[in-house]
Amino acid sequence: MLGWLPMTQAARQSTVGEISTLLGRGSEFEGKLTFEGTVRIDGVLKGEVFSDDVLIVGEGARVEAQIDIGDIIIQGTVIGNIRAKRSIEVLAPGRVNGDLTTPTLQIEKGVVFEGRSFMEGLAQTDSKSARSSKEAAPKVVAQKSDDLVGTDKGPKPLK
Repeated sequence: MLGWLPMTQAARQSTVGEISTLLGRGSEFEGKLTFEGTVRIDGVLKGEVFSDDVLIVGEGARVEAQIDIGDIIIQGTVIGNIRAKRSIEVLAPGRVNGDLTTPTLQIEKGVVFEGRSFMEGLAQTDSKSARSSKEAAPKVVAQKSDDLVGTDKGPKPLK
C-alpha cells in the first residue's frame, strides 16, 4: 500500500534516538566503519559501513560507501549501494547514486535519486518465519508531488 504521509518529527526522533558519534564537517574517514547506536556524518566517509542501528548523513556530507545498516536518514550525498534492514529515508536536499534495498523507503520531494530500489522480499529474507511475500509486503511512504500528475515523469503503474 502506498501512503502519502511524510514521517513526522516525533516518529523520526524515536527512530534516531541520541547521537552517540559524530564525524563533523571538515573531517574525513576512509575504511570500514562498524558501530552501535546512532552515528551522524557531516564530513566525508569513503569505504564500508556496517551496523544494525541508525546512520544519519547530514546536509553537506559526502559518503562513498557500500552501506549495510538498520536505518539510514540521508540529507547529504551518498554514492554506493545501501541495504537497510528497516528503513531508508532520503530528505531534501539529499542525493543518492546507487541501489537501495529496504522494506520501507521514503523519498522526499526535491531529492535526486539515480539508481534502482528493491523492496520485495527483504523482510522475508531477513525473517526466520516463512511468511508469503504478500504477508511480508513492504511499506512505502512518499510525499505526493503535484508536479508529476498528468506527465510521463511519474511512476509507472503496477501490473
